[in-house]
Amino acid sequence: MKPFRLQLALPFLLSLSLAACSPHPYATTNREYKKKAKAFAKTLQATPVTTPGQDSLQMGDQWVGTVNFNLRKPNYVVIHHTAQNSTEQTLKTFTVTRTQVSAHYVIGRDGKVYHMLSDYLRAWHGGSGRWGNNTDLNSSSIGIELDNNGAEPFAEEQINSLLQVLAILKKTHGIPAANFIGHSDIAPSRKVDPNPTFPWKKLAEAGYGIWYDEEAVRNSVFETVIPPYQDSAAVDSAAVPVPILPAPATVVAVDTIPASFQPKDALRIIGYDVKNLDAAIKAFKLHFIQKEVNGVLTDEDKKVLYHLYKKSL
Repeated sequence: MKPFRLQLALPFLLSLSLAACSPHPYATTNREYKKKAKAFAKTLQATPVTTPGQDSLQMGDQWVGTVNFNLRKPNYVVIHHTAQNSTEQTLKTFTVTRTQVSAHYVIGRDGKVYHMLSDYLRAWHGGSGRWGNNTDLNSSSIGIELDNNGAEPFAEEQINSLLQVLAILKKTHGIPAANFIGHSDIAPSRKVDPNPTFPWKKLAEAGYGIWYDEEAVRNSVFETVIPPYQDSAAVDSAAVPVPILPAPATVVAVDTIPASFQPKDALRIIGYDVKNLDAAIKAFKLHFIQKEVNGVLTDEDKKVLYHLYKKSL
């Protein structure tokens, strides 16, 4: 190589050498991951697998292992925002043992996806929570953390990557559309993520989560209850809510919400833990109303809740 060309090539060769020598920033924690995975594999390979107290049972003459089994599969996806300032900060949080938190996926604002844990292993992302009768979501769900400080809109690149991840998870694990939920849904008394700017409607339209028929909600009315022994003709017609029809020639189906409709029961049937009703209402509004997130259901909120409740039956 000529001296001039060598002089030009030296910086490039030096950078390659430094890159080769610089350690992977997560090399240590990656080794720890492999070590723990091997330990779990060893436990699974033990024959027979014993449980505490089993030695007091009258066991069979020999161990017999079934040939019909596979790995447990997740049945829910729980979406979070990180409430931190960068992807790097979250990756560090999930690779330090003292934090005791983790997730299967972290998706950065730039759309980069970090698959931190096998889908078949249990991450520590949901904490104490409930959805329907499921009181251990960590054992049956995949946790996805979106890099977001909790107050900002979600980046388009990030949501596009999320949709790609959800498509893979739904196809791989056969997760039902209704089982794509948020952290605040399963822990309404503790969590408020993902924040109100999260595009739940967009996800539902793609098959990940449920949404309501907006036209049906617009054309819903509450049943008018006539007190006993009162002549129906005496009821002031102005008190009866009537939907605005778009045109005289158009027939619009009017859905009457029965007077017996109970919002608390509807929230419970959808999946919310209603022991703290105020918190359950807030979580519902955070997901489906995304404005005036409080513990009060307006008539419009009740219409949305009624239609979601009917979908969940």
